Order: sequence, then C-alpha cells, then structure tokens
Amino acid sequence: MRMTRELEGYMSALAHPMRAEVETVLAALLSEDADIAAGVKWNAPSFSWKGEDRVTFRLHPKGWLQLILHRGAKPRDGAFTFEDESGLITWLAPDRGMIELKDSAAVAANLPAIVAVSRAWMLATV
Repeated sequence: MRMTRELEGYMSALAHPMRAEVETVLAALLSEDADIAAGVKWNAPSFSWKGEDRVTFRLHPKGWLQLILHRGAKPRDGAFTFEDESGLITWLAPDRGMIELKDSAAVAANLPAIVAVSRAWMLATV
C-alpha cells in the first residue's frame, strides 16, 4: 500500500469506532490504482492523485465517517461539473462533495461505489 509513514503512525494510534472501516476504504482505494496514494491532511487520512489531495476523511466525533471530495483547500476558478451516478454525494459547493457513512453496513454495501466515485473524482479534478 502506498501510505506515508505519517499515515501509518496515524492509523496505528487511531481510536475511532469505525477504524476498521477506515482501513477497509484505505485498502480498497489504494488497490484500485497505482497513482492513488494516501497520507494525512487536515488531521485525517487523505487520498491524493499524482500528488494532489482530492478525497479526505472526516472522522466524525460522534462515530461515523465522511469522505470529503474536494479540489484543494481553496475554491478554484472556472466551471466544474461532476456527475454522481451513485447518488452517494451530498454537494457542499459546486466543487466540493461529501459521502456520509453512518455505520459499517453502509461502508460494506457501498464500497464498490465509494471506490468508483472517489477514483472518478480524482481523475476529474486534476
């Protein structure tokens, strides 16, 4: 797996009710494409495509997960569209979305779609 040492340390110390699900999503996305890497951004696991962070976990303090799909820390100029055929994304802005996963069943049921949407997002935003 292409994880930074920082992420390896972060994961070994992670005390979150859905830690196993975080590990599942990490493994699934990293096995999907050799150009996907994982590190830590905004104090959470984050996926990058060719060095650009694009999908970042938010480990909700109440015990669930969110994946934030973004184009970087600041909004970018220019028109951007992304079609979410999965229906998993809640749009926070035209170029920022969220996938909310409340429990392990949601992760298991949606894992193929989570991987497909996340990879498509990374390809569309670089």
